[in-house]
Amino acid sequence: MLTPKYKRVMLKISGEALAGNHKVGIDADTINGVCDKINEIYKLGVDVAIVVGGGNFWRGRSGKGMDRTTADHMGMLATVINSLALQDALESRGVPTRVQTAIEMRQIAEPYIRRKAVRHLDKRRIVIFACGTGNPYFSTDTTAALRAAEIDAEVILLAKKVDGVYDSDPNVNPDAKKFDKLTYLDLLHKELGVMDSTAASLCKDNNIPIIVFGLDQPDNIIKVILGEEIGTSIR
Repeated sequence: MLTPKYKRVMLKISGEALAGNHKVGIDADTINGVCDKINEIYKLGVDVAIVVGGGNFWRGRSGKGMDRTTADHMGMLATVINSLALQDALESRGVPTRVQTAIEMRQIAEPYIRRKAVRHLDKRRIVIFACGTGNPYFSTDTTAALRAAEIDAEVILLAKKVDGVYDSDPNVNPDAKKFDKLTYLDLLHKELGVMDSTAASLCKDNNIPIIVFGLDQPDNIIKVILGEEIGTSIR
């Protein structure tokens, strides 16, 4: 029997990662592979909360010339599409799942209520948080940090398209150096781009460790949960 290192985790999945090699939209093979592994860690007894980005459909900063608030609201709606896709894939595997949105849309999801979210987790349901914080100018990384603090998650698992944190973009610079360990202050001072400063500050203030790893190998989710040292650890 495998013993997980963590009891309650916040899994942050980038929207781009769900697109697979297509860069836009949702790749069925990718989302199914991810949900297979989430199902495995769920069966290990881990409480799982998820925040997913919307970059595979829309990013607020993509709206050049648009009102920033409007562009960010469009990005929030993109996260709902991804959240519903994750919910569908997880429930097809028999995993009870709830989507909670920071902007009310009661016909398709619950409104975010902290006590209700914690109750779902206590009842062994996976909770997916959509629509970010419900406010413009805040990223889904900040949402992950905020919700992690609210539900008492032990760690934030940051699943990206790259396998860790580098000193420059590894897709552009083949000589980019990967970091195995970093501090919150490194994130803030070196401007490494893996997480915005608001999210990093929230994690620092609430002492929530972060592990950044690649989603190209869905098995990485299992490895992180079991305490294997992969990707980049930030604390």
